Amino acid sequence: MSQRIVIIGAGGLVGTVLAAQAAQCGHVVLSLTSAQCDVTDATSIERHIDADDAVINCAAYTKVDEAERDEDRAFAVNATGAENVAHACARAGAGLVHVSTDYVFSGDFGGSERHPYEIDDETGPLSVYGRSKLAGEFAVLAAMPDAHIVRTSWIFSGHGGDFVATMRRLAAGDGTVDVVADQVGTPTYVGDLVGALLEAADGTISEPVLHAANAGETSRFEQARAVFELVGADPERVRPVDSDRHPRPAPRPQYSALSAVRSTEAGLTPLRPWRDALAAAI
Repeated sequence: MSQRIVIIGAGGLVGTVLAAQAAQCGHVVLSLTSAQCDVTDATSIERHIDADDAVINCAAYTKVDEAERDEDRAFAVNATGAENVAHACARAGAGLVHVSTDYVFSGDFGGSERHPYEIDDETGPLSVYGRSKLAGEFAVLAAMPDAHIVRTSWIFSGHGGDFVATMRRLAAGDGTVDVVADQVGTPTYVGDLVGALLEAADGTISEPVLHAANAGETSRFEQARAVFELVGADPERVRPVDSDRHPRPAPRPQYSALSAVRSTEAGLTPLRPWRDALAAAI
């Protein structure tokens, strides 16, 4: 029988797609929404987890701008909550994969040549959200050294409210669209990400921290133009602007591309190029 996959935070985009793909792979799946399993309540987690389960923690406070005003809540979910899950898994004898983010990096290379971030590059989050996620990484590995942290970035599905879906809606309209050109990262298709999460959960990879993002890097502006092209809209309607034209409460790293070189060496299958993934999503 395939290993049972327990998904915590199953109500979000990643959790929803993960549950469907895990079931297609023949796993027994237990999907737990935040209402069913509150990670900030340590006692609510253990009753759901059995020995030999593979737990994938997708629960997160992801409202990056709101986190600047609600630091306590962000840390309660992203740090303390992650620690609670890790302790519960360790006590039950279950495996754990914890989802993290490119926002643990600053984008500042101190004058040296920038490069896609590797798993052991220096972190330096700029926002409350990034700091809370990094605190969660430390807490998970302190509580459960054999857990996996999987960092990803710029997740999209092409549906709902993500960046790609928003660009699709704007492409169907008229007029120009201003998109920041000075934020560079690694777009990641949710369908490819969940495949990596399941691979990390199967217990064959020993590296504790992994990067799972589609190959290559791009700016938000270039990503938006690619969306317009793929849906048959004029990409010239997308105009580049600097991020200071669209100020946000939480600072974003201007560069946060993730490298999968070390993760691939550890045994994680590399994800396809982001443009191929974008075409598949659309």
